[in-house]
Amino acid sequence: MNSTSHSTSHPTVLVTGGTSGMGLATARLLLATGARVVITGRDDARLFRAAEDLAAAEERLLTVRADVTVPADLARLADTVRERYGKLDGVFANAGVAGFQPVQEVGEADFARILDTNLKGVFLTVQYALPLLEAAGGGSVVLNASWTPHRGLPGAAAYAASKAGVLSLARTLGAELAGRGIRVNSVSPGYVVTEMFHAAVPDPADHEPIRAQVPLGRLGRAEDVAEAVAFLLSERSGYITGQDLVIDGGLVPAFPSLTG
Repeated sequence: MNSTSHSTSHPTVLVTGGTSGMGLATARLLLATGARVVITGRDDARLFRAAEDLAAAEERLLTVRADVTVPADLARLADTVRERYGKLDGVFANAGVAGFQPVQEVGEADFARILDTNLKGVFLTVQYALPLLEAAGGGSVVLNASWTPHRGLPGAAAYAASKAGVLSLARTLGAELAGRGIRVNSVSPGYVVTEMFHAAVPDPADHEPIRAQVPLGRLGRAEDVAEAVAFLLSERSGYITGQDLVIDGGLVPAFPSLTG
């Protein structure tokens, strides 16, 4: 990773939901490339385990307990980063929750919980990070969306709706913040084997038919997403903003069908 902005050879990057899965893999990769990384999570024990996992770069790692749906937590997070580093060069707004039910079974509380974290939490993360990005003279923001709004997945009405909102946020904020030197893009992972995937598909026997849908012939790894996020955070993607990068092994067709 070259840099997330024009400020320093050791960029400072915030990764929300950094205690497992794609967030943890991204934190690990960023640390390996010399960045200073701030990870958040809602649970102290999980933050401690993540810090142990990333101990090789402990001097460049900061862990902060924060719930992205709680403005007071994000204000405290921003204050902590400001006191330690003074700025942020990049943000991976990754924290999210899943929920898969037939539409008639989705309760109001279920819908609100998913939208609260996956959409409002992403919006608030960017909002509270803005002054820190501006303090760096600009930077890059990556929002974690999903393949589900691109193709449609039965049983994912609330989840896909929340992620469609994230796609719209990336496009809108990419346009709005460009004049401030801040790029905003999103990634749309496909079937990536994480704790969330195993919770949604607990029976290994069900993994094979899912894998069979993927043209590249395998399920995704958290590291596949981390590589894409690191690229979008870096100056190598300096002319890209308001875009979505689908990381799904070909699950979502790149072009509309020409057969009707």
